[in-house]
Amino acid sequence: MKANCDYCINYEYDEDYDCYTCIMDLDEDEMRLFMTDNFKNCPYFRMGDEYTIVRRQN
Repeated sequence: MKANCDYCINYEYDEDYDCYTCIMDLDEDEMRLFMTDNFKNCPYFRMGDEYTIVRRQN
C-alpha cells in the first residue's frame, strides 16, 4: 500500500515554513525520499481522518 502523506496524522502544517511537513524525526535517507515524493512504504504512516487530524491540531 502506498502511503499518502495527505491522510497521515503525522503530516502537519508548519507556519514557520508555510507548508506541510512530516513531524516525525526522519533520518537523512528518509528525508531525501520524503522530499522527492518517493516515500512509498513509510514506517511512520498512520491513517487519520479529517476529524482526527483537526482534533489533534487544536
